[in-house]
Amino acid sequence: MSETVLDPAALAAALIRLPSVTPKDEGALDLVAASLEKLGFDCHRLVFGDIHNLYARRGDGRPNLCFAGHTDVVPIGTAEAWSFDPFSASLRDGALCGRGAVDMKGAIAAFIAAAERYLDARGEHFAGSISLLITGDEEGDAVNGTRKVLGWLEERGETIDACLVGEPTSAHQLGDMIKIGRRGSMTGRLTVHGMQGHTAYPHLADNAAHRLVAMLHALTAAELDRGSQHFQPSTLQVSTIDIGNPAANVIPATARAVFNIRFNDRWTSEKLERWLRQRLDEVGGRYALDISVSGEAFVVAPGMLSDCLAEAIRRVTGRTPELSTTGGTSDARFIRTHCPVAEFGLVGLTMHKVDERVELSDLAALTEIYQTFLGLFFDHS
Repeated sequence: MSETVLDPAALAAALIRLPSVTPKDEGALDLVAASLEKLGFDCHRLVFGDIHNLYARRGDGRPNLCFAGHTDVVPIGTAEAWSFDPFSASLRDGALCGRGAVDMKGAIAAFIAAAERYLDARGEHFAGSISLLITGDEEGDAVNGTRKVLGWLEERGETIDACLVGEPTSAHQLGDMIKIGRRGSMTGRLTVHGMQGHTAYPHLADNAAHRLVAMLHALTAAELDRGSQHFQPSTLQVSTIDIGNPAANVIPATARAVFNIRFNDRWTSEKLERWLRQRLDEVGGRYALDISVSGEAFVVAPGMLSDCLAEAIRRVTGRTPELSTTGGTSDARFIRTHCPVAEFGLVGLTMHKVDERVELSDLAALTEIYQTFLGLFFDHS
């Protein structure tokens, strides 16, 4: 056994005190690496562009179970809105408070503590591998983070056999939800062109605003689908409309809008783009549509990975988790092309909000769940 047992709350607090707002690292990965090296992990610091990443592994056998997460956090917003210093890691009413407590420095600390306890209990009998892929680019553009590390692993011939992502998936109570997939995300930037003119002489102009409204109506009034076995119905939401016309008596020549689609596995981004352009063409008029896709929809069929995770949750909390695909995107969208992946972590009610906090009891329970999961996973491998 180790001489000292790692306290997940203390490690999480130390991480919170490092203001690692994307793309800054501020020593967060140094702290993670130092904690893992004490446990015998071989750590690789990987820098791509201005993003710091870490890959750590203990063992050289198979299977290689990877825990994926991120030390970068979103900005605090207005400091005055917080009731405590966002990077003080203060304790209040049984909760550890600060930016990143839930998303997701708490889960990283819990997994490291769980790995220590599991490895101490197994001793020399552990024949597999435990690894951690920790990025500083999950909350940002996600260009120089997990994707680049996965490419680096491929180049060196290293395989991940299964992955647990520690995102805050629990909805209301710890253990009520596991993510086994994610919706795709597409952003459309629509520019409609008309002809400027006087509002008193509309027959001599072509109102771009009117065409834009008609196009947006054609998109928002249509039913994309009614959902699928593991997914809710796809949704299209207009996020901004911009005309930039300061004169009330001028018909605008240009109008713009941005919309976002969260789509399920009934669609691919290519199929969805074709549908969009068909709807817009039916309205008529000159337009330009720029499309960007941050991730395709995917689902990992329930299996040994999610079964072991669900059983660990049941043993510790007594709850049976829902297998869900709700929420935004995560780095699981990159990992799923390499190995089976599931996501499970803390209750996400305060993530990205002011006064982010995690109950100390939840942090302790999450550590126990991760430790139990490690035992079940390797016993069934």
